[in-house]
Amino acid sequence: MAFLLYIFQIYLGSFYENEFRCTFTGIELQVMITVPQAIQLVEKHTIPTSNTINIPTTGSLGYVLAKDVVSPINMPPFKQSAMDGYALGSTNQTEFSLVGEIKAGDAHMPEIKEGEAIRIFTGAPVPPKAMAVVMQEKVDASGTHIKLHEPIVANANIRPMGEQIKTGDIALQKGTKITASGIGYLATLGITHVEVYKKPSVGIITTGNELVPPGQSLKPGQIYESNSSMLTAALYQSGITEVSCYKVVDEYDATRNIIESAVQKHEMILISGGISVGDYDFVGKALRELNVTEIFYKVKQKPGKPLFYATKEDKNIFALPGNPASSLSCFYIYVLPALLKYSGFSEYHLQRSKGVAQSKYIKKGQRAEFLKAICKEGKVIILDGQASSMLRSFALSNALVYLPEDITEVNPGDTLEVINLP
Repeated sequence: MAFLLYIFQIYLGSFYENEFRCTFTGIELQVMITVPQAIQLVEKHTIPTSNTINIPTTGSLGYVLAKDVVSPINMPPFKQSAMDGYALGSTNQTEFSLVGEIKAGDAHMPEIKEGEAIRIFTGAPVPPKAMAVVMQEKVDASGTHIKLHEPIVANANIRPMGEQIKTGDIALQKGTKITASGIGYLATLGITHVEVYKKPSVGIITTGNELVPPGQSLKPGQIYESNSSMLTAALYQSGITEVSCYKVVDEYDATRNIIESAVQKHEMILISGGISVGDYDFVGKALRELNVTEIFYKVKQKPGKPLFYATKEDKNIFALPGNPASSLSCFYIYVLPALLKYSGFSEYHLQRSKGVAQSKYIKKGQRAEFLKAICKEGKVIILDGQASSMLRSFALSNALVYLPEDITEVNPGDTLEVINLP
């Protein structure tokens, strides 16, 4: 009877949100969550920062505006010529007397009367009484006179004052990601500083006695440590530059101490390795002893099953698998969206598209998979070397193919879901 009740309890699925575990009479059963569930939980528990900083406009690329930017001037600040040509004193005739010249940047403003024309250049101020600007290609000029090839309408080729934006109008709204063109736009308005959301400080902790820095000679049993440089580069590519790296030996107290220190210093903590169930995997135990709020541990995916996600106040903690391809896959699917959401982005997932498979692939097992691939002109080539320890295929790829749990094989011509890599 007790066994039947236990099975019934499992069937009902009394899942605790933070752990996704099912318990009955002291027995604990851990349940692997799905990829969509894991993505949803990271979204739910990542809190956008309220911290802002005031920075030079020239250094604001990739930040998100924390408040509206209001234009302090009209743009253009005066009537402006849109062409190299001639400013005309009227539009009801085709022949004019040439009486002067205005270049871009000129402060003087010659008078212009009906029947008169002034040589003018792109960006130069247009005299108040000028009726239009005619392109130089549509004029015959001879000495002190010009003749139009055809009549011209009033205000032709004149940019009115404030055509682009007027004083007091919102130039860019709060929540806008600042791009190179955005910086140029703000610079044309004379705006030198902007208020933006602060990006997170990130601590990367690598574990493993077998790991040594590149440049040293390898001893028996050792391999080069690559995850810290790989994750740092991925962070830099995403616009996150406040990054610190820590190396810890496979010893419990040392692991606990370095994690505790990193949690105090950083808003986002990435731990590489030590999260599995081996005798020398101390990360999970250390995190639980530090009283983090565990959101989930293990995702039904390949690569990257032993992914641990937790929070502590407004901080996010990701314990990533140690295998490099697993670690980077988890970064793009879970860590990067959390970083961008924290930084104020409204769109924080990598762009997804559809592509047509060019070859056959058979899935082993029932987990969802992220496959390194090359996607070009809608055609998808799934690469060889998909093992979680291999980075060569990742280095050649520009996309990940996502295969949900229910897809068991891929055949040429199948439509695939593609995650475009940065």
